[in-house]
Parts: sequence; structure tokens; C-alpha cells
Amino acid sequence: MSAKPFSIETVAGWADMDANAHMSNYAYLYKCVNARMSFFQHCGFSVADFSKRRLGPVVRRDEVDYYREVGMLERLTVTLALGGMAEDGSRFRLVNEVLKSDGQRAARIVSEGGWLDLSARKLIVPPPDLMATMNAMPRTADFAVLPSSIKS
Repeated sequence: MSAKPFSIETVAGWADMDANAHMSNYAYLYKCVNARMSFFQHCGFSVADFSKRRLGPVVRRDEVDYYREVGMLERLTVTLALGGMAEDGSRFRLVNEVLKSDGQRAARIVSEGGWLDLSARKLIVPPPDLMATMNAMPRTADFAVLPSSIKS
């Protein structure tokens, strides 16, 4: 990664467990969303601000690779880095790593999405201040330029 990724600390709680007594698929995705929204909040884009602007991130695809089990009440760190973005910012690839307290990777989640105009219900180019925030996000070593989501 080109810079230290943004991260949050969390715990695998009772509601995160599945029938096999380890963290469920849904819980990994949920914790990644929390990390992403925490990043935007940290950068001045609260959930209320997104709502006021009638704008929000929308995920098109999630890919999860599991490496180690996570049990109930384990402490976790969830990182966030930018794995790719269209030049106009309309499409992005976000990479989350879920790390156990000993630093071992439990999972890697790669999500692709874009910015949705909540009134028009279509993908858009983000406003300049949000684009600047995306450009300031730490990038993965394999960062790639993605095609635009905007149809000409």
C-alpha cells in the first residue's frame, strides 16, 4: 500500500456469529461498511451530509476471501484502502482487510461501486470535495484506473 490505510477497531459480537460459532459472511461485509462510513465521517462526510446532498456510495459487487476464523468477542481491526478508481471518480474499488488482534489477516474484501444520485437514481461523478477525499485515500500497491460509470 502506498500509505498506511485508514482503520477502525471493532469486536466480533454475539449477532456476528453463525451456526458454526464463527463470524458470518454478513458480519464481515457489515464491518467493512462501518469502516468505509467511518472514513467518510472522519473526512467530513457524515451520513446526514450524504443524505442532505442526496448522494451515496452504492456497491455493485463484493468479493470476500477468508483466511482465518474469527470467534465471538475477538478484537478486530478493519482497514480501508483505495484499490482503483475511474479518472472521473464515478467508479471505485475499495479494499478492506479484517485483521485479528495478533495482526493475522482473517479476510480480505474487495468491493466495487460508484456514486448514486439518490433523487435521479443514476450513477454520477462525485462533487469536487468528495473527489478530493477519494484521491486522498491511501491506495493499494495494485491500484488500477477503472473505466467510468458515466455513459457518454
